[in-house]
Amino acid sequence: LSENADFASMVEEHGMTFIGPTPEHIQMMGDKAIAKSTMQKLGVPVVPGSDGLVSDGAEAKKVADEIGYPVLIKAAAGGGGRGMQVANTADDVIEAYNLASKEAQMAFGNGECYLERYLGQPRHIEVQVMGDGHGNAVHFGERDCSIQRRHQKLVEETPSPALNDQVRDHSGRVTVEAVAQMNYRGVGTIEYLFQDGEFFFIEMNTRLQVEHTISEMVTGLDLVREQIRIAAGAKLGYSQKDVEFHGHSIECRINAEDPKTFMPSPGKIDGFHPPGGLGVRVDSSLYDGYVIPPHYDSLIAKLIVHGSNRTECLMRLRRALGEFVIGGVSTTIPLHSWLIDQPDFANGMYDIRWLEKNL
Repeated sequence: LSENADFASMVEEHGMTFIGPTPEHIQMMGDKAIAKSTMQKLGVPVVPGSDGLVSDGAEAKKVADEIGYPVLIKAAAGGGGRGMQVANTADDVIEAYNLASKEAQMAFGNGECYLERYLGQPRHIEVQVMGDGHGNAVHFGERDCSIQRRHQKLVEETPSPALNDQVRDHSGRVTVEAVAQMNYRGVGTIEYLFQDGEFFFIEMNTRLQVEHTISEMVTGLDLVREQIRIAAGAKLGYSQKDVEFHGHSIECRINAEDPKTFMPSPGKIDGFHPPGGLGVRVDSSLYDGYVIPPHYDSLIAKLIVHGSNRTECLMRLRRALGEFVIGGVSTTIPLHSWLIDQPDFANGMYDIRWLEKNL
C-alpha cells in the first residue's frame, strides 16, 4: 500500500492517518529513474546509466553504447529481481530489453525500463534511515544483504564486514544529508551497490524492511515505535551522535522451501521449537498445527542473533540453527547451517553472486 500515492491520499481524505512516507515521497520514489536523478542532485553517487526511461530496444542500444558494457536493464516499477536482464554486448541489448519489458509488464502492469552499468562483483549495502519531515534525519547503520538468490535476500548482517570505519562514516553521512534535504518523513532504506571502495545508489525503499531487526539489535531502538512516533507528527528528539552501536547482528530468513531445489513447501506444521537464549530472537507466527498456505511468500520465520562481535555472533547463530525445529515441511534451515560453515562467509568474503556460484 505504501507504493500507492492515490491510496495514501484517499486515507487522509477520510480522516485517517497514513503511517508511512507522504504521497509526494511515494510518487517520487516509485519511479526509480526519478529517484536516481533526485539522489544525484543531492550529492549521492549513482551507477552510470540512462537519464530516464528508455522507450524501446533501439533506444536502449544507443544508451548502452554510451555508458559502456555490460549493462543492466531494469523495470522502472519493479522490485524483487523481476524485470531485470543483463546485456553483455551490443548484440544482446535489444533482446534483453524486450525480455525485461515483457516481464515487467506481466509482473507490475508497467513495461517501462531504464539502463545502468552492470557491476561484476558488488556487495549489496543498505543504510537504515529515518527523517521527521522537519529537516532532521539519522541513520541506524548499514546492513550487508549480499547473500542472495535470484535477487532475493537470504541473510543480512550489520555491520558489514566489507567496510572500514572511514567508508562507513562517509556513506552514513552522505545518506543522512540527502534524507534531511528531502525533508523525508518516516523510516526508509537507501540501497547501494558497493565495489572497489565506491558506493552507487540503486533505490530507496520508503518503508521498513524485513531485515530492520538487525538494526534494532545493534542500536537497541524499536524502529516500529519510532516510525509510529514520526507518523504522529513528533520530531526525532535526538541526533546522530545519540545513536550508539553495539556488537554484531545477523538475520537468517527461514523459508518454507526445499533447501536444495528451492521448491515451495506448503503444508501443516508438525512440531515447532524455536531457539532461545541470550542474544537470540525469532520473529514468526508459526505454531504446531499451523498450515502454511501455497498462495503467499515462502518466508515463515526470521532468526536474528546478536553478539558482542562477529565471531561470537556466528557461534551463537550456529547453535540457534541447530536448535531450530520446524517439522512437517521443508525449510531453508539446513542451507543456513551449511552457509555459515563456509570459509568465505566466515571471513566475510562474499558478494551478491557468491551464493548462486557456490550452491
